[in-house]
This record gives sequence, C-alpha cells and structure tokens, in this order.
Amino acid sequence: MSEFRNPSILTIEKPPEVHPLAVVAPQAELEKGVVIGPGTVVGSDVKIGPNTWIGPNVVLDGRLKIGSQNRIFPGACIGLEPQDLKYKGAPTEVVIGNGNTIRECVTINRATEEGEETRIGDGNLLMAYCHLGHNTLLGNGIVISNATQVAGHVVMEDRAVIGGCVGIHQFVHIGGLAMVGGMTKVDRDVPPYCLVEGHPGRVRGLNRVGIRRNDIDNRESGELRQLQEIWTLIFRSEHVLVKSLELASQKELMPAAKHLCAFLQASIQKNRRGPMP
Repeated sequence: MSEFRNPSILTIEKPPEVHPLAVVAPQAELEKGVVIGPGTVVGSDVKIGPNTWIGPNVVLDGRLKIGSQNRIFPGACIGLEPQDLKYKGAPTEVVIGNGNTIRECVTINRATEEGEETRIGDGNLLMAYCHLGHNTLLGNGIVISNATQVAGHVVMEDRAVIGGCVGIHQFVHIGGLAMVGGMTKVDRDVPPYCLVEGHPGRVRGLNRVGIRRNDIDNRESGELRQLQEIWTLIFRSEHVLVKSLELASQKELMPAAKHLCAFLQASIQKNRRGPMP
C-alpha cells in the first residue's frame, strides 16, 4: 500500500454494498468493501478497488479504474468524454490510484487519443468543483483547492499545492512541492519548490513551509541553503536563465537543486516561452 493511503477508511473484508437506488451495470467490477450511495450511476467498463466509498449521485462511466481506499463525494463525474473537439470516440481511460479524496462535483475527463489516459496517483485531495481535463497526469500527495480548473495535458509532480480558483493552461508542468496561490493565472511551467502567485503568475520565492514539512530543511546537509543559493542565481541575478543554469551546472548539486535545474532545462527545451519567470 502506498504511503499516501487514506487513513480515514478502514480495511473491510465484506461484499460490495450497493444502495437500492444506485444503478450499477452488471459488467462493472466492484471489489470487497466498496460502498455505492443512492442515485449513483456506475458504467459497464468501471473497476473499483477494495474499500472505496462512493457517495450519492456520483457518475462513473467510460473506461475507468479506481484503486483502493478512495472516497468520492456527491456529484462527482469521472470518466466521461473529454471536452476536446479532437475527440472521435476512442476508448481512452481514467486511472485513479489509492487513498484519494475527491470532493463534491469534481469532474475528471478521460484522455483524447486511443491508448492515452488521464492518471491520478495516490493520496491526493481534490476539493469541490475542481476540473481535471483530458490527459492530465497527477502524482502523489497533491492538494488542489476549490474551483480550480486544470486544462488538458497538464502534469503535476508530487506534493504540489494549488490554491482556490486557479486557472491552469494546457500543457503546463507543475513541479514537485510547488505552491500556487489562489486566483493565480498559470500560463507557463511552475518550477519545483517555488511559490507562485499573480495574474499572470510569477515566481515569488521558495515554498519554505512545504520544504520544511517534507524534511528537505536538513541543517547538516545544507540542502535548503544550497537550494536558496541556486534559486537566487536563477531568478534574482543579472544573468539570463540559460547562463544561470550553466553556472549552476558547474557546482556539485544536491538532489533538490539538481531537480530544480533539470526541470528548468526541460521546460526551456519544451517551450520557447520557457518556465514561469
């Protein structure tokens, strides 16, 4: 079981419990301990893992795999067709891991082209009225606050935190342990470990609270101190980004600083506009 297992759900070895007012296709696969609330609709290509709780009036349809220990609250719609004019009916899917909490009226669309998927990792919290577009890839331990809208092909790394009412443009990559402030317009890649805020969003500093909570602030190793030095070189020096990364590469980098530099290099190569300044 992943370290992101949902602690609020106990392991229960009993047959699935389906409310009489729920509609579950005979072909759907429900494992032990699954609970289906009233008014919920489960399609024929849906597979639900053990001890997952599905609240009232949820719609689960299309090719959808849900792992164990998840909680899905009323009004959520998961696995429906992508909101993409290029979609031609391909049998794409949504894959959801373990221990996730998906709150009221969240929508998660499946991918667009055949063989593709929208994937959610483990231990994520998606608050009410969030939308995840087609081909979105989420890692583990991510928090997305209320009414955030995530466009297609967005990638989020582990333990990112997204504020409320945020708009995230398609093909954006958000790095691990990044924090995006509420009502921010995210139109470029968000570097890992960074605090981003504004309209349009801009890098304001390091996400020191998140870094400390995740044990990167180790006084003996000096990893946080080096990360701050590299961050300052990249975002606050007189050098252009490419030159800053070249200077950083001449140092012996610890994992956090190395991840930051590698992320920025990849972002430059992917997108002519580069990462968020």
